[in-house]
Amino acid sequence: MPEVVLIVDDDPVQRRLIENMVQRFGYEPVTLDGGEAAVALLCGPDGGRFDCVILDLVMPDLDGMGVLARMRAAGCNVPVIVQTAHGGIDNVVSAMRAGAVDFVVKPVGPERLQVSLRNAIAADALAGELQRIKRSREGTLGFSDIITRSAAMKAVLRSAEKAASSSIPALIEGESGVGKEMIARAIHGSGARRAKPFVAVNCGALPENLVESILFGHEKGAFTGATEKHIGKFIEADGGTLFLDEVGELPLPAQVKLLRALQQSEIEPVGARKSVKVDVRIISATNRDLIADVKAGRFREDLFYRLHVFPLAVPPLRARPEDIPELVRHFLARFAAEEGKRVCAIDSEAMALLNGYSWPGNVRQLENAIFRAVVLAEGETLGVNEFPQITRTREAEGDGSAASTAMLAVPIVREEMPMAPRAMPELTTSTTSMALLDHHDHVRPLDEIERDAIRFAISHYRGQMSEVARRLQIGRSTLYRKLESLGLEAESEEPAAVN
Repeated sequence: MPEVVLIVDDDPVQRRLIENMVQRFGYEPVTLDGGEAAVALLCGPDGGRFDCVILDLVMPDLDGMGVLARMRAAGCNVPVIVQTAHGGIDNVVSAMRAGAVDFVVKPVGPERLQVSLRNAIAADALAGELQRIKRSREGTLGFSDIITRSAAMKAVLRSAEKAASSSIPALIEGESGVGKEMIARAIHGSGARRAKPFVAVNCGALPENLVESILFGHEKGAFTGATEKHIGKFIEADGGTLFLDEVGELPLPAQVKLLRALQQSEIEPVGARKSVKVDVRIISATNRDLIADVKAGRFREDLFYRLHVFPLAVPPLRARPEDIPELVRHFLARFAAEEGKRVCAIDSEAMALLNGYSWPGNVRQLENAIFRAVVLAEGETLGVNEFPQITRTREAEGDGSAASTAMLAVPIVREEMPMAPRAMPELTTSTTSMALLDHHDHVRPLDEIERDAIRFAISHYRGQMSEVARRLQIGRSTLYRKLESLGLEAESEEPAAVN
């Protein structure tokens, strides 16, 4: 999904001009004609979906300064670019003091507005990343810090918020890299234990002969090499939260002691003569099918039911593609700042590439891909060339399965053999299938199929070329090159804006 820009202006002509420019830049515009309506939307439940606001200062019901004041009072931190026909220094100072991030004078040129929007969105993403990192280190990370626009992910977070209000054991299930630890930190940071330690343990990385020592501690001299006392992760997390990542990797002997710790709220350090009482909230996570492990005897059934009290299933990134643009923007802001690079945007073709990838490594893989792209970047905008590995993977997938996928995805329509050659029928928005065979029962050339697909998309989306490019998952410039090469330029003219 593209960034959403709210345009607030009582002048319908100016509103339409700004809307057209914002759409050409690749953003999704939403328009309002008054300040009161803007405040109601921005401060309401849907206010979080906006990435920037272009706000007129002079409006009849509630002016721009009033909107800024109401937004600040409500804690709404969406970046605002104000515009007015009067560009005096007093207006600039007042607007900036009221919370605006930039100021443009009507009529604003496309280049000036595009730079202003790009900088405002990038700065907001960077500020959000810095605050998120700070709260993560302080143990106060909340659910609002988890970046998502996916309905499925939001449902998971609503359930997690309910778990945060108690000490109920939670088991977070999902593939590697989906963000299980971040959800665990949000549960801790939103609960009563947020002032206490959050201790994370990767159970899959623990040496088998040291698992019990690391989790429960040991006394000095308890075994060879134990030259001093070690308190263990349970005592380290006393009063707070212990996060057991990849809990399914624990060996069976450690599972027995973990079960006792959960049942009795006490642990027995290796070599100790008596047990130690602990007050720990347990959050565990796994990328395995624990029920299958229980049936196979690899995981204790009684421990499974102790951990599986409040399960949370996190969807993979491929099941929530609407999160990709938002995640890309935040990772880009963070890594550009860390690497000292002036990269602040990603072009539509590269974004289409990322949106079309399956991301088997989920959010972690996307994060690493953006990190690598920022290091490779030589300009201010990331393009397809900065994602060579993703490009090669997509090309390999296309070479191996493009033909078979096309045959499966598009129903084959065999036309009756005519007495004389005739042209293929024109595609309209009512067409539900595309002919892959010609009137001689041979497969049609690829450029003809592509021409029909593009013509259909232009007709279906009524000539809105930004939407056509977005739905075909190609860059706008690529779309126009294809139109020219396929001889479709005359059919692609966008309808004039209607006031």
